[in-house]
Amino acid sequence: MRKGFTRRPKAEETASNHDKNYIIPGGIERLKDERHFLLTRDRPAVVEVVAWAAGNGDRSENADYQYSKRRLRQIYGRVRFLTKRIEAAEVVDPEAPRMGQRATRVFFGATVRYANAAGVERVASIVGTDEVNLDRNHISWVSPLGHALMRAAEDDEVVLHAPGGTEILTVLEVRYERVSVEPFKVPPGFEASTKSLIADPQ
Repeated sequence: MRKGFTRRPKAEETASNHDKNYIIPGGIERLKDERHFLLTRDRPAVVEVVAWAAGNGDRSENADYQYSKRRLRQIYGRVRFLTKRIEAAEVVDPEAPRMGQRATRVFFGATVRYANAAGVERVASIVGTDEVNLDRNHISWVSPLGHALMRAAEDDEVVLHAPGGTEILTVLEVRYERVSVEPFKVPPGFEASTKSLIADPQ
């Protein structure tokens, strides 16, 4: 077993790498699906409510109008954010063929089985910041755990510097396989909420 393996990225390296939006295929599709929903369904529905509310008297005292205009600004802000993330995306497929150390060491997209000093085993898949899902054990590559595991190989011991303290972890297995990302879902009650105001003119 190789003891004390740890990698401390240089400050300039860390800063430049964080500008890149590494993401897996399922993640980029989810971002695109959300943006498509906002542009083709959510925004048109809110615009319709704004137009309806604008015809209902004094806009300064019209709660429906004020709320809908605020919601419209939120939509535009979210679309701008998603567009920037998509344009900056560098898609990495965990299932793509890998050679040499790229196949045996931990890099973006790896699924890692590791154990703490007490022997408790856990599994984590290293994904992008837009794909973090702790319920699915998907962690960000820029998180403390992601940093600790990066470039490690089977049997390496790594040092995890976390807010709760320092911990030694042993890497038991490194594999590259499909990482399933939860797809974008239309918010519950979307249709009802966007039509209720127009349907009920009170």
